[in-house]
Amino acid sequence: MTKKIERNLTKNINETVNKDKKFKSDLLDEILKDYNHENPEELIGNNGLLKQLKKALIERALEGEMTHHLGYSKSSKVERNEDFNNYRNGHSSKRLITEDGDINIGVPRDRDSSFEPTIVSKRQNRFTGFDDKIISMYSRGMSLMEIQGHLLDIYGTEVSKDFISEVTDSVVEEIDAWQSQSLDSVYPIIYMDAIRVKAKEEGRIINKAVYIAIGVNMNGKKEVLGLWIEKTEGAKFWLKVVTELKNRGVNDIFIACVDGLKGFPEAINSVFPDTQVQLCIVHMVRNSLKFVSHKDKKAVAKDLRFIYTSLNRETAEKELQNFKKKWDDKYSTIGDSWQRNWNEITPFFDYPNFIRKAIYTTNAIESINCSIRKVTKNRCVFPTDKSVIKIIYLSLQNIQKRWTMPIRDWKLALNQFAILFADRFPEKLEEF
Repeated sequence: MTKKIERNLTKNINETVNKDKKFKSDLLDEILKDYNHENPEELIGNNGLLKQLKKALIERALEGEMTHHLGYSKSSKVERNEDFNNYRNGHSSKRLITEDGDINIGVPRDRDSSFEPTIVSKRQNRFTGFDDKIISMYSRGMSLMEIQGHLLDIYGTEVSKDFISEVTDSVVEEIDAWQSQSLDSVYPIIYMDAIRVKAKEEGRIINKAVYIAIGVNMNGKKEVLGLWIEKTEGAKFWLKVVTELKNRGVNDIFIACVDGLKGFPEAINSVFPDTQVQLCIVHMVRNSLKFVSHKDKKAVAKDLRFIYTSLNRETAEKELQNFKKKWDDKYSTIGDSWQRNWNEITPFFDYPNFIRKAIYTTNAIESINCSIRKVTKNRCVFPTDKSVIKIIYLSLQNIQKRWTMPIRDWKLALNQFAILFADRFPEKLEEF
């Protein structure tokens, strides 16, 4: 209710006139009679008319609530007796933080302190819209000090860092609810990866991995399924992640796209035994080039490309053997790594190109990680795990707003999935 009132109070006065026929134009003329048209600050500035009008409307609304509470108006004469001994008892001053800056209002009091105002409740010192501004700035990577300075410069409002932290903490319950909400029973594709951040723990600064799982639902739209934080990226922890997804209602995953972490495919298949695991080709190439001298990198990358752009699995295997013959003398670890992970590298060859593009890389998450890094770059070290989760969650909410369309050629991909996974394909897509 408070948010609605705040929104209505800040609307243009002309809109208010159109919506409320009792707000006569001559009254509007009376309000604006001393307004200097050459100085807009008199209307919309820090101490402008709109701000004064908001203060007057809030105080008038509070007086109306008090009248309703007591059962008589301020100007009425009421005889005091034993059965009726509650009366107006002056006003208390309150500093109210709004989207337009600070407003000092007078809140009416009653004798027995039973008055519970609605428009500005007891112990409330700000409108919801103001909190939304703070959370929006925080989600875009602004530090507490930067938010503090911005509020002072733009709105003339001075708040403490503890206050800003308290506002951003309000999303923690929302995160907990989101992290435990039920998921779809089937996801054709899930991407899993981790991003690393520095955070304090027991007085030490350590590297921590924030695990992110993104699902492509049956409608072809991406959605973030969850995020988790741990000291290191490891298969053991991924086992906990996929188990949690199972417990939240996921019964089947057709294809899981993951990086080249040792033991990762086994962790997924221990929970979802029928899931095809596709190792990220970009990760494989990137890890392979770590072993290559600068002068050979272009040539090695070109020869690796012949492998993963092959027409089919058989051709790819021939290209791998050609690669090993050419480079094993200098970089035998590269060919051995591809050979060792061949069963997890090659599943995408079973699909047409429009599905291959969606599953041969975890770039869907890599692009998200890039967006997250833009937000976290201002923070060299996070003070707590909670602060890490808060900013990444809020960042993900902003990113998800852009996911309005299915991934490219989704209808064609869905038809292929219906054939390839016929015994596991949902009978009714309307459920999704």
